[in-house]
Amino acid sequence: MIGPAYARPAVGEPLLTFETPDGRQLAFARWGDTDGFPILALHGTPGCRLERWPNDEVYKRLGVLLITHDRAGYGQSTRRPGRRIVDEVDDVAALADHLGLERFGVTGGSGGGAHSLACAARLPDRVVRASCVVGVAPFGDGGLDREAWLDGMDPENIKEFGWAEAGEATLMRELEAEYTQIAARVADNPSSVLDGFELSESDRAELERKERVQVIRESWAEHSARGVGGWADDDLAHIKPWGFEVGEITIPVLVRYGSTDVLVPPAHGEWLAANVPGCVVKVDGTAGHLGSDPEEEIGETARWLRDGEPPAGSS
Repeated sequence: MIGPAYARPAVGEPLLTFETPDGRQLAFARWGDTDGFPILALHGTPGCRLERWPNDEVYKRLGVLLITHDRAGYGQSTRRPGRRIVDEVDDVAALADHLGLERFGVTGGSGGGAHSLACAARLPDRVVRASCVVGVAPFGDGGLDREAWLDGMDPENIKEFGWAEAGEATLMRELEAEYTQIAARVADNPSSVLDGFELSESDRAELERKERVQVIRESWAEHSARGVGGWADDDLAHIKPWGFEVGEITIPVLVRYGSTDVLVPPAHGEWLAANVPGCVVKVDGTAGHLGSDPEEEIGETARWLRDGEPPAGSS
């Protein structure tokens, strides 16, 4: 752990880095209350450390220190080819060590959800509580079979996972073309990031929020700044064994999902709700992948991770 001479990195500084024990660079940022309860937030697929609610006062009012990082291969973090879901545990532990954190909460959304569950399973002495928000279920043996895993998923996402099944070379080539097209579109209109997807009304409304427009613009300029390797590694990791079983989890976990989600369909949340031991479950009845009231949902997650207070309407 960190000794008394340690200088804490600044809150609100969008790019901080350190070297992991295996010699890679890990980029991170800190938001909110310097002395608040620490929450490590794991971004989705694709994503980066800039994915936070841009009104920092929300975190300060909650008494939360939000710590985001570029997962391996994203933004300014070194790629870790061939990584599994469970390998994120190494980076979370290294980041917590770097910041001198003994105990903390972990939350992951979308492609970060399974990574949050990995931390819940493998860091029970350090993670107080975890949350998995619109996260995917395991693919194949031990999880949902291929047909059930893809059922209800938008054709654009099904196409992407088809590239992953075809192998890394195909996936990298297709994602590079995809990133170029979407980045150009986002530069003109960030709310168009998911054009072509058959989204619910809830998600379409969320994409128009000015705060979300800001974060989309910032994050799409950054998450594949060094190439699409992190994005590809995520897709590949999600369709192979995760390297741990959700049945290993012994700490409290909140599983949250939306009933109109077409990016990660409700069947994934239902599977996690049935298989993560003792989890608290919140189903957002009209929300899709992006939720419906971001600041309220941030508050519910913070109160769960810090105090163990289940969200209203959970079971």
